[in-house]
Amino acid sequence: MGGIGIWQILIIALVVLVLFGRGRISEMMGDFGKGISSFKKGMSEEESSADPAHAKRIEAPASDASASETKSAETSEKTGS
Repeated sequence: MGGIGIWQILIIALVVLVLFGRGRISEMMGDFGKGISSFKKGMSEEESSADPAHAKRIEAPASDASASETKSAETSEKTGS
């Protein structure tokens, strides 16, 4: 009970075939295959361009604490304290 049997699968397949037709289903599967091969090609190009020698260095922004310390030091220099 509750499981999908062979008869339910056959009925679903028949309904899908009637709604979309044989040509449309094969066209969708062809597009799906092209998409997967394009994705694999893009991933392989990404890996080859990600060489460590060519990697860009990303620097973290200055923290708010160091910025406030710099401002307080500048104001104390101006006031002479």
